[in-house]
Amino acid sequence: MTYKLKLMPAAAVTLALLTGPALAQDKVLTIAGSGGAVKDATEQIFLPAFTEATGWSTKFVAAESNIMLEVETMLKAGNMLYDAMEVSASAYPTGVQNGFLAPIDYALLDPDNTLPEAAKKEFGVVAAAYSTVLVQRLDKNPEGRKMESWADFWDLETFPGPRSLKRQPQYTLEFALLADGVAKDEIYEVLGTDEGLDRAFAKLDEIKDSIPVWWTSGAQSVQLLSDGEVFYSTTYNGRVNKLQESGIPVEIMWNGGALHTSYVGIPKGAPNYEMAHEWIRVRTMRPELEAEYVKFLPYPNFAPGLFDTMTEEQAAQMPTFKANADAQFVADEEFWAANIDRIQERFDEWLLF
Repeated sequence: MTYKLKLMPAAAVTLALLTGPALAQDKVLTIAGSGGAVKDATEQIFLPAFTEATGWSTKFVAAESNIMLEVETMLKAGNMLYDAMEVSASAYPTGVQNGFLAPIDYALLDPDNTLPEAAKKEFGVVAAAYSTVLVQRLDKNPEGRKMESWADFWDLETFPGPRSLKRQPQYTLEFALLADGVAKDEIYEVLGTDEGLDRAFAKLDEIKDSIPVWWTSGAQSVQLLSDGEVFYSTTYNGRVNKLQESGIPVEIMWNGGALHTSYVGIPKGAPNYEMAHEWIRVRTMRPELEAEYVKFLPYPNFAPGLFDTMTEEQAAQMPTFKANADAQFVADEEFWAANIDRIQERFDEWLLF
């Protein structure tokens, strides 16, 4: 989930940057990212650590939500002002397809190969992760039973009661295919065929009458669980702690969850390409810093040794904890960028009947 700060339109922000004083001066690294809580955490935790490690100062720009439009404008003007940038999961395909991002030099960033493969993409390194997971009300389960798979979520006889799913095909159709026996590493291969899409909708048909509400926001999903309006629902992992702290007996099922990742990358033409890698190292590979970050926002990355800084109970609540990450699939934003229009239309029509 991203936190956004409303600013001037992207073109206006970019024009102001282009006509103002140069930002990427000697020993100043310019970083574009989200506003709000993400900006606060970045300024308190990561920026001082970068300056201490390198001697460089930083300029953090709370960028427009469509950061790729700003990058495109700068590239067309021949004046790239950002050295490094946050890249959301949905923006990553746009950046790659349009050539807006520079490749990460992993020989420079991670010469000892300590980052796991799940953290590394050609044009970005995972900076944060969250999961869409199944959450169950334990007090609504049959005695001695609890859901352990998506097949259980679809098992209306063993686990009767109202359910909820997100009112979007993303991270809903995938769960239907998992319930129908598709392997995690084959989800998008199957979903990319007409037969696979038919299969997912046919599976949703089986539980449609048991879904009184299709949630549209994370807040709504946990409210449905809190009120007991539904017994089982998908939601974002970061919202579950609040439910538990309020005394609602809920539990995450990590098996078959959708792991969503956002990145830190380098725009094409960045003035300080090599030093941008030092920023990425601070932002993604320093476990002591990441441990502080997750106190602000429970969306960790894959910093080596991160979970050594936590108790076992704390670590087990994190989506990138090895056991949890291994149980999930990585949501394929590139697939959805290429297919969302046609699938969304069919999903919307399906909901009407």
